[in-house]
Amino acid sequence: MGTDKTIIGVLGGIAIGAVLGVVFAPDKGSNTRTKIIKKGNGITDDLREKLDNITNSLSEKYNSFKSQGEDFAINEKGKVRA
Repeated sequence: MGTDKTIIGVLGGIAIGAVLGVVFAPDKGSNTRTKIIKKGNGITDDLREKLDNITNSLSEKYNSFKSQGEDFAINEKGKVRA
């Protein structure tokens, strides 16, 4: 008998939870999904912008380092020839 009562209690709880979820839902499901998608797109755009900034910064640093290395190589090559 204990198992039967447990199963009935669980099923009753699920049914009550489903009814309360529908009654007290703040918005329609389609509206909620739209809000989630918009928020996700906003986060994606922010991450994309940050990644672009990081990529540009690294590219600038790489180009600067490369230029300095080339200048150093030219100077040292001149010293070796002298």
